[in-house]
Formats: sequence, C-alpha cells, structure tokens
Amino acid sequence: MFWNQVRFQKDCPKLHRDIQYPSFDDYRKEKFKDLKHTKWHSGDEKHGYTYVTGLFGLLCGMYGLKSELVHFLSSMSAPADVLAMATIEVDIKNIAPGMCSSYKWRGKPLFIKHRTEGEILAEANTPFSALKDPESPEQRTIKPEWLVVIGICTHLGCVPVPNSGDWAGGFYCPCHGSHYDNVGRARKGPAPLNLEVPPYIFLSDTVVLVG
Repeated sequence: MFWNQVRFQKDCPKLHRDIQYPSFDDYRKEKFKDLKHTKWHSGDEKHGYTYVTGLFGLLCGMYGLKSELVHFLSSMSAPADVLAMATIEVDIKNIAPGMCSSYKWRGKPLFIKHRTEGEILAEANTPFSALKDPESPEQRTIKPEWLVVIGICTHLGCVPVPNSGDWAGGFYCPCHGSHYDNVGRARKGPAPLNLEVPPYIFLSDTVVLVG
C-alpha cells in the first residue's frame, strides 16, 4: 500500500500571473482601445483608396515586368549585320536562257537558273511515279523560266554541278553520283530529296529577293 502526501497551501500559486501584459494602446486606433466594444476581425475592413493603390501598384509591376521581358527578348534577336545577310537581292537580267548563276546566301551556295523553253517542256509532264520526292514544277517555281534553289545536295551536303548529269539542264553531284533534273528534283542516285527552294519573291522582272 502506498501513501501519497497531501500538502496544503493557503494561497494559490501565482503561476506567472504577476507578469504585466504589454499594452499596445499607443498603436491602436481610439475606437479599438475599448475591448468591450470590439469584436473579432474588427478593423480588417479596407477603404477604397487601399484597393486603388494596390491596383496601380499591380499595373506598375506588370509594366515593369513587360519592359524587362521586351529587353530580354530583344537582346536575343539577331544583330543588324546578321539580319543584313538574311536576305539578298539578285539582279537576274544578265542571266541568259540555259545559264545557271551561283551566289552566296546565309553561307550557302544559291543557284538561280534561267530555264529554256525546251527545259520547261521536258519536265512539264514528268509523272510523279518517276520522282523520289514528288513535286510539280509549279510547286517549285514562281515563274516557270526561273529556278531558285540552294546548291547543296540532299544526300551528304556536297555542291552539285549545274547543267550536268543525265537530265538536260539539270544538276549532278560528283561526290556520290546524285542526279537532279532542271527543276532541282532528285531523279537518280542516293539523294532522297529535291534541292531546297528558299523563300523568295520577284521585286521586279529583273530583281529577285531571296530570304
């Protein structure tokens, strides 16, 4: 049997009740100092100017973010010297029928060929079944007498020789024996695709803008 000793104390222990609570009345508004006349969330209401200030702050923040994004994106855009090389104007009035002239565009060889009437007729009715990469001459030219292509073989990137190969007025790649017709379509050899046609427009009858 165990006995518990019970002690008697006349006064209750203070349990830190002697510590004075801090008063924040100096920071409270007058209408909130009397706790008997306040309730939970008293003073949480906001005046209209608070929302207006917040709205203008949000708008200023969004404008600043937009300015930073524009500055960041513009810093990644191509410089003026690169943009100047992105397009090229070519005067084609001196390119005789049957002749193919070479130019440099974006570091690549560019072929502009003046097709003869015989060359145009020779490929006008070629069936798609005879082509590796079926395209009609109308899909590859704006004016049938002018062919504009990038002079890079679609096999392994060699430069084809204009006006050579098994097709009259076509192109021949000496590296691995790919043949293209006079519209730049792959016809024989390992090349799987036609010569690429870059974006171009005619500024006039004698000037072509490539790029």
